[in-house]
Amino acid sequence: MKTRALTLKMGERLLVDKLDWQIQPGECWCVIGRNGAGKSTLLRTLVGLRDVDGGVVQMHDKPIADWPLEALARERAFLPQGRSDAFGYRVIETVLAARHPYHDAAYWESDEDHVAALAALQLMDATDFAERDIRSLSGGERQRVAIAATLAQDAPLLLLDEPTSALDLAHQVSVMTLLAKLCKEQDKAVVMVSHDLNLAHRVATHALLLMGDGRWHAGPVAEVMQASLLGECLGHPIEVLRHGERTIYLAVEENSA
Repeated sequence: MKTRALTLKMGERLLVDKLDWQIQPGECWCVIGRNGAGKSTLLRTLVGLRDVDGGVVQMHDKPIADWPLEALARERAFLPQGRSDAFGYRVIETVLAARHPYHDAAYWESDEDHVAALAALQLMDATDFAERDIRSLSGGERQRVAIAATLAQDAPLLLLDEPTSALDLAHQVSVMTLLAKLCKEQDKAVVMVSHDLNLAHRVATHALLLMGDGRWHAGPVAEVMQASLLGECLGHPIEVLRHGERTIYLAVEENSA
């Protein structure tokens, strides 16, 4: 996927100005910015749920608006922020719904669909509640099911809005590790919004900083996730510490800034 001169606005406010950006197979991008900077708006635009305010979003050099919906769904999968479950579907049924782009004229799910759904639940440590009512799950369990559904869609590009939201520490680490593994071993591309700089830096190959006033910075994490840029982006000074091979990001205490 690529963007050319992509411009995003919210009312009269300019969020992103002329973004030229390309997402390649095997890359894991982290989108960083303060609240209201346009991160979720960007992801919804990349998915095709929101019209651009200027420029174009392309998949394989073809504007996403020109793609048939089922074909586009086989190219990219989207995990939005938050969700509500109005109906008492079983967990397995919720994940199977993500296999719809592969049904063509078939009415019922195939054995292959069931295998994909169960495999995705297993990756999310969620097979134990496959038969439960989705409404009976905790927030963290529901998030794991949502990620499983995204994985079951089996698209080469994953667009994830705060994938570790509501997850406990162990599952935050396991999800991030899985995303990195998918990029390295299956050549998938990942674009994720994350407020956890340390988790993001651990797995991301690239970062996109949205400054909130139209400006942006994109590139490899070593170039973009610098203390000065992050501090300006997030509106608070950031300190970077090196511990062995690890890079640790800390918010500077105000009385020491």
